[in-house]
Amino acid sequence: MLTAIVGINWGDEGKGRMVDLLSQGYEVVSRYQGGNNAGHTILVNGEKFVLNLLPSGILRPEVANVLGPGMVVDIAHLRGEMKRLEERGVKITPERLKISHRACICLPCNVRQDCLEEERLADQKFGSTRRGIGPIYGDKYMKKALRMEDLLDPARLERELRHLLDWKNLMLHNGYGAPAEDYDATMAWLKENGDPLKPYICDTGAFLEEAVAQGKSVLFEAQLGALRDIDYGIYPYTSSSTTLAAYAPIGAGIPGRKLDRVIGVMKAYSSCVGEGPFTCELFGEEAEALRAAGGEYGAATGRPRRVGPFDVPASRYGVAVQGADCLALTKMDVLSGMEKIPVCARYSVDGAETERFPSGDALVRAKPVVQYLEGWGCDIGGCRRWEDLPAAARRYVEYLEEQVRCPIRYVSVGADRDAYLVR
Repeated sequence: MLTAIVGINWGDEGKGRMVDLLSQGYEVVSRYQGGNNAGHTILVNGEKFVLNLLPSGILRPEVANVLGPGMVVDIAHLRGEMKRLEERGVKITPERLKISHRACICLPCNVRQDCLEEERLADQKFGSTRRGIGPIYGDKYMKKALRMEDLLDPARLERELRHLLDWKNLMLHNGYGAPAEDYDATMAWLKENGDPLKPYICDTGAFLEEAVAQGKSVLFEAQLGALRDIDYGIYPYTSSSTTLAAYAPIGAGIPGRKLDRVIGVMKAYSSCVGEGPFTCELFGEEAEALRAAGGEYGAATGRPRRVGPFDVPASRYGVAVQGADCLALTKMDVLSGMEKIPVCARYSVDGAETERFPSGDALVRAKPVVQYLEGWGCDIGGCRRWEDLPAAARRYVEYLEEQVRCPIRYVSVGADRDAYLVR
């Protein structure tokens, strides 16, 4: 079974929680795109874990974990993340963690360039996490980036790094007027952080092909959501990688394989980190109350998330481009205190109502058309069966299911591993 768990909206839907939950039935969990620019928060027995690069299956000792060739890896951040987990009793060995030899290395110069560009843009910034993700993906497609396999070949690493920095400094020094990147300092950084990772570097494609041939199940874990996809998202306020399920086998290392199932994850309301159009956004006290109730602060950056009611046009679009077979609805419990629950049912663009999710300036001009559903007004955190939910809560789930045109199979009613129900 090859399954992808993907975000339906702007990211921050609770994918890590669902990967952790469902990984108990899989032998391998693979990340296939992105870097440390987003985080997955997982609560295990009351203990909170925040993962940026490591797959969420790392918290299950029986699961092998893969960082695929579609990823970009800040090796210093990865080492720090591994160390923090090991200090908390999570054992990470080369048998449990496989890093693709084709994955690109996110260098300090990429982080500097990311920061310099955001500062240059000022009030027109894209809302970057300033982790170097856009610049390293740019280097990749300019065929300039270093890859993890270069760490295994000292002569090649030295040669390619000199070529890269000669080119990069044309931009950093001559373009931005910043100090040039130093070769010796960068090489020292690569050795300090790269040498300890050498035992983990391998051909993840070969590893995954063998796993599939042996009948093992693989779970592909996406970062961010459909609306942050570089091609199909709210461009240019997107990530720099492909966040869609269709890319999962490619980004993991087995491009010839096809997915058996796609599970989309969406919240019972909307949240968004970063810039760009967010039609359903709430402001003021109403927004702050929802943000506080849901703990809506970015796992990678700590930034307060923008929040709003569930967005039907955006979610229906996300379901379609992800090709979701079924859905997991997270954070239902956050809405328990609302007497009436707002839902963005449609958009109004230039005075005309539409159920479609627009792009470009039409999306910027879109206004929400809101309707209200009955709240349930009680704590649902202890519900473990569909029948346990109040009737109004069941109607809310059924309404969302009907509107996005995809069955909702999982309903999360809390952050703990067991705080969910299956329909």
